[in-house]
Amino acid sequence: MALENDSSSELPPPSVSNLPWDECFVEGEDGTRLYVRERRGHGDAKLTAVLCDGIACDGFIWRYLADDLLPVANLLHWNYRGHGRSASPVKPDWIDMSAISADLDAIRRARITQPTVLIGHSLGCQSVLEGYRRRSAGIGGLVLICGAAGRVTHTFKGSSVLAQTLPKLIERVERHPQIARALWSNMPPSVATKIALASGEVDASVEHADLQPYMEHVADLDVLMFLRMLRAVGEQTAEDVLNDIRIPVLVISGELDSFTPPHLAEKMAASIPDSELMLVSGATHVVPLERRDDVRNRIQRFVRERVMPTLALAD
Repeated sequence: MALENDSSSELPPPSVSNLPWDECFVEGEDGTRLYVRERRGHGDAKLTAVLCDGIACDGFIWRYLADDLLPVANLLHWNYRGHGRSASPVKPDWIDMSAISADLDAIRRARITQPTVLIGHSLGCQSVLEGYRRRSAGIGGLVLICGAAGRVTHTFKGSSVLAQTLPKLIERVERHPQIARALWSNMPPSVATKIALASGEVDASVEHADLQPYMEHVADLDVLMFLRMLRAVGEQTAEDVLNDIRIPVLVISGELDSFTPPHLAEKMAASIPDSELMLVSGATHVVPLERRDDVRNRIQRFVRERVMPTLALAD
């Protein structure tokens, strides 16, 4: 494992383009309709980067990377079942990692003919690892950003409090669903965004417009589905996969990430034979928004110097 420390310099506020996405739906194994959007990379891109969100997210974290990866790859981003524009699960109880990895595999089979780089943020790291476990063929590299290999509710903010409180919280929501729904969506997303920025959980340099889409999506989620999914995935782990990974892996962590403390990224990277660790000084759980240039340059270099040569050798 190679360790790399990065810090960002003072840069002008980043911009985001209005490049169009091609949109479609793919049917999951149980018939759930999964939303997919795609972009063509620059020139004759030889691989596809698949973007996997954290739980309760529908793409806010890729606001800049969706542009910045186009020089090295085609892009595919998708919504988890019950998230964003994907439908609620046809099988309501199938919301664990086996469902997520099956959905990812269905999308890969339906939409991708090229080699892939799987890129995950937060819970998306575990999704990527389970996707590799399910079908490693065709995957040329992994990028794991601000996440862990598993049991995320036992390590959230450095403790197991979330795992301990979830069962009782779910029981209360099941008993009073209408009250829970009202409380869940009562706070305006703009206010929630201001609180998040003021609390220090994300760097104060993050633009309000970068974070508010996440707050808006959370407010629209089915609260009971979300809590049940969180409980299910929070008890699962892909740690047993790490030592068997035989492709290049880049692990990125924020030095000040309180959601997924950096020691978890360090542990994950140490367990993967061919990995590199980028620890971003002063960054939190939303590194791709806080340190756009650092993340863009590092992932582009990883793809060009590690992934593409590996794929060429495989040919």
